[in-house]
Amino acid sequence: MMMRFLTFLLVGSMLYAMGSCASDTEGTETATAPDSTALAMQALLGKYTTVQLTTDLSPLSASERQMIPILIEVARIMDSLFWYEAYGDRDELLASIENEDMGRFAVINYGPWDRLGGNAPFVPGVGEKPAGARYYPEDMTKEEFESAELPGKADLYTFIRRNENGDLMTIPYHEMFADQIQRAASLLEEAAALAEDAGLKKYLTMRAEALRTDNYQPSDLAWMDMKDNRIDFVVGPIETYEDQLFGYKASHEAFVLVKDMEWSQRLEKYAAFMPELQKGLPCDAKYKKEKPGADAQLNAYDVIYYSGDCNAGSKTIAINLPNDEEVQLKKGTRRLQLKNAMRAKFDKILIPIAEVLIDPSQRKHVNFDAFFANTMFHEVAHGLGIKNTINGKGSVREAIKEHSSALEEGKADILGLYMVNQLFKKGELTGATMEDYYVTFMASIFRSVRFGASSAHGKANMIRFNFFQEYGAFVRDETTGTYKIDFANLQKATDALGALILQIQGDGAYQQAADLVTQKGQITAQLQADLDRLAEKGIPVDVVYEQGTEVLGL
Repeated sequence: MMMRFLTFLLVGSMLYAMGSCASDTEGTETATAPDSTALAMQALLGKYTTVQLTTDLSPLSASERQMIPILIEVARIMDSLFWYEAYGDRDELLASIENEDMGRFAVINYGPWDRLGGNAPFVPGVGEKPAGARYYPEDMTKEEFESAELPGKADLYTFIRRNENGDLMTIPYHEMFADQIQRAASLLEEAAALAEDAGLKKYLTMRAEALRTDNYQPSDLAWMDMKDNRIDFVVGPIETYEDQLFGYKASHEAFVLVKDMEWSQRLEKYAAFMPELQKGLPCDAKYKKEKPGADAQLNAYDVIYYSGDCNAGSKTIAINLPNDEEVQLKKGTRRLQLKNAMRAKFDKILIPIAEVLIDPSQRKHVNFDAFFANTMFHEVAHGLGIKNTINGKGSVREAIKEHSSALEEGKADILGLYMVNQLFKKGELTGATMEDYYVTFMASIFRSVRFGASSAHGKANMIRFNFFQEYGAFVRDETTGTYKIDFANLQKATDALGALILQIQGDGAYQQAADLVTQKGQITAQLQADLDRLAEKGIPVDVVYEQGTEVLGL
């Protein structure tokens, strides 16, 4: 089993070596290459464990059950669009790969770069992944983009291309993907005709129009107005993680969701605390003047289909949307807890990690209720803090550019724990102790830091681990290689890091953000050695899904 989980850092060099020794004459090297390839790909595939995505569909009506295959078809279209955004021609890449495991790994990663391995190429002959993916010309420099007088160049929904004269130009998403968008929009209207909930019917109809026009705000507002729908569908170009050049361009994705009505009802009360929690943030008053939307919602779901950006590499287990700052300030956001996906990661990944890296005396504090709450309040905390800089530099996203995602994820983690602490003190959180929340939070850092430097979540966790270490928030036992949390110092570190991130965001301090990522966003040799122990034990980094109508029995 240990051979299957060889240190992942060696795999990239192994694959490069295979590429460099390729020859058009037969000999010893080509005879042994397939075995080397098989070994390397087994190690890479070992980062993932397979999970079946299903739920109890019996509470759904016949019409709701009819909608699901239609929504899955729309999701598959989003999948094809994200393939283009992340890599280019999917079919051409897969046809060029002879090794079956390598092809499977390319599908998991939506391209020839290992998303959980710093985007190292694993297909021989493939170079580094462009920081701007396919959103910009590969020969375009940052300076050329920034100096270009080009309206709409920083819009979420435009590709940057060159015209016949070689100058930069923009192409709206709905024009670049005209045929696919028209098909997806028509399917959404077909699903809307089946919808029995008026809010869902309105949203699906408006989302179809949004795909056709790239004007998503009206449908975002309609989505926020839905209250009683049992089926939910998140679809469109949404997150900007894939654009690591500027963090401007949104990627296509989709989630098909079934609401857990009982769990959702339990979570409703927490949204009412948002204004009070905003006022109590551990930072200067000028960084908390914005008021979070009063219509924020907390809901629990089982997810039955992922596609596109959310399905690439590490899988999302909770959602906070819409991302539109205007919608957030006006309506708040909806926080969707993906309960079945969360449970799978807790059972298959977090508990095994705790058994290796958490001090034996504190392992009892790692439990699902704490994991669920920490994850949920991470999403809620996206609505806290500040969306627009206080000094005229525009939105935080525009000011901090490619570092905005990592800083925002770090903020949400830290302020989520702040929220847990405050609500626990009020007696509003039950079922776990503060020690449970803290130790589970620490164990989750080890889980998420394994996503690597190419992930905004991975960077955020690296920063937090190094920051916590400086504050003495944990102590590593040199004999056992386990970590013991110092609860008082962890609280101090949480407050300090939260204040720092809110200040950077509020000031739109690009260079300060860059320095934080550079200085704190690195895995130390000691931490890497401990993460390697997890790999040697066969503990997966993330999950890959078996999903679709057949899995659901439809």
